Amino acid sequence: MQKGFLGSALINEEKRAAKLFLVLFYSINLGYDFIYYYLFPLFIRSDKFGFAYYNVPLNLVMYSVQALILLSSIFLLRANKPQLIKYVLFYTYTITNIIIDSTFYLIDTGADYRSGNIVEMFLVLLSPIFINRKFFWTVTLGTLAKYLMIGLVIRNPDVLLPAFIVAGLSVIAFILLGRIQGYVRAIQDSYTNQLEGIVKGIIATLELKDPYTRGHSQRVAQYSLLFARKYGGFTEEELRSFYYACLLHDVGKVNIPDYILMKPSNLTNEEYEIIKTHPSVGANAVQDIEGLQDSIDVIRYHHERWDGKGYPEQLKGTDIPLKARITAIADAFDAMTTQRSYRPAMPLEIAYQRILQGKGSQFDPDLVDAFVSVYPLWASYHDSNWKDNTPPVDLIKLRRKEVK
Repeated sequence: MQKGFLGSALINEEKRAAKLFLVLFYSINLGYDFIYYYLFPLFIRSDKFGFAYYNVPLNLVMYSVQALILLSSIFLLRANKPQLIKYVLFYTYTITNIIIDSTFYLIDTGADYRSGNIVEMFLVLLSPIFINRKFFWTVTLGTLAKYLMIGLVIRNPDVLLPAFIVAGLSVIAFILLGRIQGYVRAIQDSYTNQLEGIVKGIIATLELKDPYTRGHSQRVAQYSLLFARKYGGFTEEELRSFYYACLLHDVGKVNIPDYILMKPSNLTNEEYEIIKTHPSVGANAVQDIEGLQDSIDVIRYHHERWDGKGYPEQLKGTDIPLKARITAIADAFDAMTTQRSYRPAMPLEIAYQRILQGKGSQFDPDLVDAFVSVYPLWASYHDSNWKDNTPPVDLIKLRRKEVK
């Protein structure tokens, strides 16, 4: 699970699901053992039932392991890593079961196969609550593999019956998982569309205030997205959050007086100091919007410089977040290649050389090297999408292979 777009909400839901999973697991597991090994012997007098039937030391081993699983789960909850709990529980419980069953039935070769716990069936049926296909297949295939391994070790075909039951229940669980994921996708799409509408509304308002930068935010977002995809190392969720943050990178300019934004001559020192407030103002304005927290530094630090002479905090080198360093190059490139109130647009070739000249001073040297390979994509995008002022394509939907 990734932190980022809807990240905090998903972590909270994962915690709730993990707690429910633990409660049901221990309730069903201990309840079944109590009924099967303790209550049944009171009403059914047979040596095949009760604690005498199942080796006492092996039972104690299983309960000790379950106690350790519970302690580990509590630790992972406190460490804010609830996504690991389900895997720790399943793998530990299943491996311990394999060892105990194989040991017991190898010792008592004449015993009928009467092992397992109904909790295994519930593990399969409960797996969809995490809305995670990987975990579903882990539980299904892992449980089937358990019975296969035990069957091979003890050479007893009786293990096929619980294996068939698990396979049947997994079909039901798979159908439930598919329906749950469908509802979640619908909710996520709805939220994404709402967030995109809010972002575009803010940008439209900003462009009404400063017509000379019309389209600037969209172009910077597209350039940055192309760069990030080419550079690599980002998940789709991180790229989505990055894209929206880039769209809003200049939102703080709503706080800048019009006479400064559209001034046709050089700014005074006092006016420039006012301009330098817009990154912090913008970041503070949108910091509570869910889905942007992971990339909020793009808004706050896109005017920092590699040599530490930028603003608002004079960060230097790698202290500047990577996505903000990428946005700084995209922002400068678009500013140079579009007309402003105080100068005409520069040719692409000149802007390209200016970026190279900023290597190690204004821009991250490694990113400038990467910019050389990204530049043809930027130039193509600039020519095809903005030469005639046509709207930009939605690069958030482009496949990775189109930018490699």
